[in-house]
Amino acid sequence: MKVNGIVSGAARCLVLRVVGAAGLMFALAACQTGGGSGFAEEGIGYREARFAEITALRGYRSCAEEAQALDVKARETRSPARYLASARLIERCETELGMGGAGLAPEERMRNYALAVHNYVRGGDLKRARETFERFQTAFPKQDLYYTDGSSFVDTTRALLGQANDQEMARFSMLNISSALKAEMNRISHWTNN
Repeated sequence: MKVNGIVSGAARCLVLRVVGAAGLMFALAACQTGGGSGFAEEGIGYREARFAEITALRGYRSCAEEAQALDVKARETRSPARYLASARLIERCETELGMGGAGLAPEERMRNYALAVHNYVRGGDLKRARETFERFQTAFPKQDLYYTDGSSFVDTTRALLGQANDQEMARFSMLNISSALKAEMNRISHWTNN
């Protein structure tokens, strides 16, 4: 009802009800409560998998922090036993992460693997250092870490563990290892051959 160009309250209320009902029916028609494409199920599965990944990564990081604290104590006391304990703990962290966590935090895991290899060397267990280094190379093929001086973790470790072949050892300049290690390897090579 229009009086002097103004719509009465009853008419306005009726128009709002009709528009509201039409909007509600449109919204309900767009909803699917059963069957469908399965997006809801995929969403829940994705969330569950994501939650499992986050939980596994938190556990890994907590374990790795404990191993790194052991490493700090080992450096302070220069204790081979603590170096070995730190390396074993890092390997346990990796094992607990499992295959499901293989793609999680790769750089962080690479650094922890490298720490484990170095700690086995410092602890005197070269056999375990070699095994751990092989696992590093399997888990992270064609990847490397670099020390602050620019030298390569992979090349340095291969040289330390005696895995570099004779040609590489003869051409230390081609290996991306620190100058101090090159000098030491040259010294050892000289006195071994002379």
